[in-house]
Amino acid sequence: MASIIKRKTKYSVVYTYTDSNGAKRQKWETCGSHAEAKKRKAEIEHQLDTGVFIPPSADTLSDFLDEYVSLYGVNTWAPSTFDGHTALISNYIKPIIGDVKLDDISPRMITKFYKDLQTVKAVPRYGQPEGELISPNTIREIHKLLRNAFNQAVKWELMARNPVQNATVPKAEKHERNIWDAQTLMKALSLCDNPFLALAINLAFACSLRMGELLGLTWSCVDISQDSIDHDCAYIYIDKKLQRISRESLAQIGEKGIMFKFPTMRGCNSTVLALKEPKTKTSVRKVFLPRAVAEMLVERRKTIDELKELLGDEYRDYDLVFASTQGTPTEANYINRAFDKLITENNLPKVVFHSLRHTSTTYKLKLSGGDIKAVQGDTGHAQATMVMERYAHILDDDRRVNAARFQKEFYGGGSTAETAAVTESPVEQQPPAPDPLQNLDAAAKQQLLLKLLTESPDMAALLTALAGRSA
Repeated sequence: MASIIKRKTKYSVVYTYTDSNGAKRQKWETCGSHAEAKKRKAEIEHQLDTGVFIPPSADTLSDFLDEYVSLYGVNTWAPSTFDGHTALISNYIKPIIGDVKLDDISPRMITKFYKDLQTVKAVPRYGQPEGELISPNTIREIHKLLRNAFNQAVKWELMARNPVQNATVPKAEKHERNIWDAQTLMKALSLCDNPFLALAINLAFACSLRMGELLGLTWSCVDISQDSIDHDCAYIYIDKKLQRISRESLAQIGEKGIMFKFPTMRGCNSTVLALKEPKTKTSVRKVFLPRAVAEMLVERRKTIDELKELLGDEYRDYDLVFASTQGTPTEANYINRAFDKLITENNLPKVVFHSLRHTSTTYKLKLSGGDIKAVQGDTGHAQATMVMERYAHILDDDRRVNAARFQKEFYGGGSTAETAAVTESPVEQQPPAPDPLQNLDAAAKQQLLLKLLTESPDMAALLTALAGRSA
C-alpha cells in the first residue's frame, strides 16, 4: 500500500516495493498537488497489485538518495554507519532539499542549504535535550555524506560534476578532550569502591581499549595463567566489540560482520545487542597486561565462577568478562553512569570514560620515548598518524620539565624558583654562574643540542611542532 504525506506545499507518495534482488525498498515520489498525488497513488497500487510496477529512475535528490542507500550503502556501510547516515538523510536532507531536481543542485544551493541548517533544531537522539540547534559538526557529517553520494552520482553518470566540492561548509570548533594525568587517575582508583568499575578503568587505561572492545571481551581471549603472569606475558586478544544495532539496519544490510546476537528479553525491541567484528583489521590485536591488571582479572574470574556455582542453570554464560550478575552483557550506559558518579561524589576533574584511552595513549608515548608504532599496536589505529594527531596530548608537567632542561643545559643555572630565592636572600649575592656555552665552538654546541634531543624525545617532538608552526 502507498500513502500520501504532505510536506510544506507539496505532497509525496510513499510506498514500498521489491527490487530485482528480492529486497524491500522504500520510495518517495513528490507531486505538485493533492489531486496529482492521489492519482499517482492509485496508479502505483494498481501496478503493484498486478505485478507490472517499474520504479522510476532517480529524478529528485530524494529519489537518488534512495538508490544511493540501496545500491551503495547496503553493500558498504556497517550497521552503525547505516543507522547514522539514514537518520541524517531522513531528518535533515530529504525534508529540506529532497524535492530538488538533481540537475538544479549547485554549489551555491548547497552552500545556502548548509547555512539554513544552522537555524534548524536538531532531532534529539539517545536522550539528547530537545530544542538545541544542529551543531556545526553534524553539518560537516551531512557534507561528507553528500560529497560521497554525489561522487557516486558522477560515477553512475547521473551528474557531470560533484556540486558539493566547492560548497562552503561552516567551520566546526575543535575541542581538545580533557584527560586525567596519572596522579588523578590513581586517586580516582583509590577512591573507587566498585570492583566492576575499577577493573573497567584499569583495563581501559592499561590496554588503550574502546568501550565496545572492553564490554565485548570474552574469557576465551584472555591469557592469565600463572605461568604467563610470572613471566610478564599475560595478555588479552581484541577481535570483537559489543554494539547495539537496529533491527532495521540488519534487515537492510544483512548480518555481515556479526559474530553473535544476544537474545532479547522483549520481542518488541527495535534494537539488538551483538558481538561484531572490529571496523578495521588493525583493531584486531594482542595487548599485554601489567601484572597488577592480570591479577585483577584473576579475581574477576573467581567472582564469576562463584556466581555460576550459586545460580546454576539460571546464569546465562556467554563467556563475557564484563557480564552482569546473571551473565548477560553490560552496556556502556552502566559504565558511564558509575564513572560519572565516581567523579561527582569525589569532586574529580570532569572527563568522559573514553578519555582514559587518551590518557593511556599519551603515557605510552611518553614511557616508550615516542615509539609510535609500538603504541599503535596497542591502540589498534589503522594509521600511525592518528596516534599523534588525536591522542598524543602534551602534558603540562612535561612542558615544565622541558623548560627546566633548557635552563640547565643552555642557561647554566637552577630553576627560576631557586634564582628568585637567591635574589631575595639578605646575604651577600654570589656572582652569576658562568655560561657553559661561552667557551664552546659551533660544532660542540651542535653536539650538545643533539645529545639533549636524543635524551628527550618530548623535546624533539616539541621543537618539530614549533618548526612546523613557524614555517
